[in-house]
Amino acid sequence: MCHGGVSDGILMLPLDELINKRRSIRKYKADVPPAEWISSMLCCATMAPSPTNSQPVRFIKIGSPEIRDNLYRAMADGQQRLLRSAAASSTPNKLKSRINIYWRFSKFMFDAPILIAVGAVSPTRGSSVKLLQAGIIKKVGRGDTDIDITVGLALKGFLLKGEELGLGTCILTAPFIFVRDVEKILGIEDMMIKCFVTVGFPDEEPHVPERISVADIYSEI
Repeated sequence: MCHGGVSDGILMLPLDELINKRRSIRKYKADVPPAEWISSMLCCATMAPSPTNSQPVRFIKIGSPEIRDNLYRAMADGQQRLLRSAAASSTPNKLKSRINIYWRFSKFMFDAPILIAVGAVSPTRGSSVKLLQAGIIKKVGRGDTDIDITVGLALKGFLLKGEELGLGTCILTAPFIFVRDVEKILGIEDMMIKCFVTVGFPDEEPHVPERISVADIYSEI
């Protein structure tokens, strides 16, 4: 089990306050967060529940300038490819606008002090895996859902610990609209990348977005 070593001098906030004040941060200061802070965030991520404790989630820090540049160029090429396709559509202006919005909400990740790719390895144990291997059941989307839920839970712990430390974070999936074979670009063969996460000291204070009520999300049958 991970043991934190960065709590000294850090204000420990109640969980509900951390959840309520966390925002997606897209502008960061140049300062790089201490490595031990990132380690404590990763420790919280490892505590996420997973099917049969398979623990498939992986975090990969993209520190190589060459890999970052390759990823940026692949995304920029993808943006131009989509814009060309949009130009030939019946509503080119609307589609181009949407593409450019996705681009704007993607490219900022290259300015973040820390850029992480988050993915998952294929589970090798568990009842469903054994039944699948035996041919008793067929592969269905439910298994992918299990992995996605686990990734989300790991990210929740990672983000909230970052919030407690005074760091800003943002989860990105928009880049996948532009880039193909992201695993190949990153040189990864044994896992599937699910999203990117930026981390750093925030340089903005986003407004509080409107939230739906508990009554809107909860019902009884």
